[in-house]
Amino acid sequence: MFRPRVALASLSGEADADWARAATDHVGCAFLGGIALDEASREAAQALTDRDRSEFLPADPIAFVDTQLGALDKSPLRGAFNVRSTTLAPLERAAGVCRDHDAILELNAHCRQDEMCAVGGGESLLRDADRLAEQVRTAADTGAAVSVKVRAEVPGVDLPRLARCIDEAGADAIHVDAMDSESVVDDIATATDLFVVANNGVRGPDTAREYLEYGADAVSVGRASDDPAVLAAVREATDDWFTQEVTR
Repeated sequence: MFRPRVALASLSGEADADWARAATDHVGCAFLGGIALDEASREAAQALTDRDRSEFLPADPIAFVDTQLGALDKSPLRGAFNVRSTTLAPLERAAGVCRDHDAILELNAHCRQDEMCAVGGGESLLRDADRLAEQVRTAADTGAAVSVKVRAEVPGVDLPRLARCIDEAGADAIHVDAMDSESVVDDIATATDLFVVANNGVRGPDTAREYLEYGADAVSVGRASDDPAVLAAVREATDDWFTQEVTR
């Protein structure tokens, strides 16, 4: 999927190509975005900005995805884009753009803001496995690599079972915000063949190794993604881990 096995996790309204390029010495992938693609999700994103949250709201979101990924075409890291949509047509177009850039299309089933959930985006997808699977199939049918960003500790959601559902629908990866339930990474890795990217609290080698011990295939760094010292330490820990795995 990518090497080194460290990714940058999307930070809404902040994670663009410049942000990704600043970390190319340390990471193998950068999840840009998130970005709202259709009318309903864009209206929700606008409502978020109205209460001082940062969002990307370009006039043409598909063109924005294309331009941002194009800026990474010559970069050593693999591009990815975290997207939100309540309808399938713009999702299919965005997936086609990601395919053309050999980038990963990441479906956002993670955002827990009320405005996004109210229109059927973000975390609400965790409670509607059929609709999430339909989004996965739509994106995967374009030939794009597909990841789904999820979060643990959502009441009523059996995350390993949901992971099996998206695996069967054609996803390639799952990006898990483990919250305070790190062992869910092991549950998902055991239940599926998905490439598991573990997220939340990765700020040094200890947290990275903990997730790798639970079976993660890679880790991602969010809020500390602009700290080269953190990224260097996390990369060193993951490189060492997988080197030892080869020699065992």
